[in-house]
Parts: sequence; C-alpha cells; structure tokens
Amino acid sequence: MSTPPVIRTLGLTREFAMGSTTVRALRGVDLVIARGEYVAIMGPSGSGKSTLMNLIGCLDTPTEGEYWLNGQPVADLSPDQLARIRNREIGFVFQSFNLLARASALRNVELPLIYGGVSPKERRERAAEALRQVDLVDRMDHRPNELSGGQRQRVSIARALVTQPALLLADEPTGNLDSKTSHEIMALFRHLSEQGNTIVLVTHERDIAEHARRVVTIRDGLVASDEAMVAAPPPPHAEGGAAAAGAPA
Repeated sequence: MSTPPVIRTLGLTREFAMGSTTVRALRGVDLVIARGEYVAIMGPSGSGKSTLMNLIGCLDTPTEGEYWLNGQPVADLSPDQLARIRNREIGFVFQSFNLLARASALRNVELPLIYGGVSPKERRERAAEALRQVDLVDRMDHRPNELSGGQRQRVSIARALVTQPALLLADEPTGNLDSKTSHEIMALFRHLSEQGNTIVLVTHERDIAEHARRVVTIRDGLVASDEAMVAAPPPPHAEGGAAAAGAPA
C-alpha cells in the first residue's frame, strides 16, 4: 500500500463575514504535498496564502472542502484531537520566533514535549538533539536576548523539530532577519529537507520561495501556478552544502 500524502486538500474554501459583506479568502484550493517534499506557498498580501496556512496548520477550519493530514480527514477530529495534532504532527516556525524570554534555548525547545507529557530526562535528550540539528548545542543555556536573530530562529526551528512532526510549517521565517541571515536560515531548511523532513514555507518573497523544490503561487484565493524548481540556489559562500547549513547565524 502506498504512503498517503502528508497534505491533500480538495475544493478548500474559506469565507469570512465582514459586516454585510462576505469575503472569499479561498475559492476552492486543490493541493497535494507528498512526504519529504519542500514546498513554498507564495503570493501577495490578500492572496489567501495565510488563510491556507492556517487551514493546513489546523489553526482554522474551512467553510467548504476537505483536508486530509497524513491520510486522516481533519473534519472528523474533535477539538482535543486537533490540539494533539498541532502539538505532535505539525512543527510551527513563526516570523516573530515566539520564544519565552526568561527561558533558556533548551527550555524553549522542550516546551512541546512538556505539553505532551514526556519525562524530564527524555525531554532534555530530545531537545538537545534538536538543537544539535540546527548547530546550537553550545547555546542551549542562553536566553533569547543573548542570541542573535538568526540563532533565535534556529531555536524556533529546533522547537518545531523536537516532536519529530510529519510537517514543518514555516510562516515568513525570514521576515525579521537581514539578507545574509535569511539565506543562512534558508540553507538550514534545505539541509533539513535533504534529511527527509516535509516542509511547507509560506512567504511573499520570490527569492525566498525559490529555495524550495516546488513553488505554489496563490492569487485571489486560487492556485495560480504550481511549479517545480530545477535546482534550489546554494547558500552564500557555501562549499559543501550541509556543512554550510550548519554555520551559525
């Protein structure tokens, strides 16, 4: 039996009431993302890409249409089941990092495991391993204000990885970073993709989207184009790919 795609949507529609007006943010989106794919969803402000991200991340529910996550119809899940999926199956990476200011990098990465009821010993081991994957083991005892912007985003990525989720969902992950650090973070995502992680990146920037293996463009609530990238651009000053992906940012 073949493995189901991580994401499958059919006729996904989302409408919002604004006074007496109905706004159709999504107008029927069909999308399939297989396990191990690295996909960028891009589009201008108001295109519907953020609404689609919220539906994919089980942060919102569609007005019409169907969504399967790992072969499971999301509409059949209770609120408690959706909360468990958000904690275990989806690793979120946000533009604003969303780190606890008074907690160390290690403690920030442990948080999803605390909510999941994992023992303290296993939490520490798994959080340290996730920080190793983003080359931040030597900063695990530092608080966010002791880290650079790129390092804070690496902590956020480690926190997303720690539950070994089916999907990494990144919302404008370079929005608060300078150009050089942005490319270093994108090199890290590329490296994680090469390790077999399924990644969906939401962005409005074409040069960031082109780091992915596939770019889906959303316009006026519909899929305007879906194109494979011939080759993602190499990280700046990189010789050796994966090693460069581990360079501190």
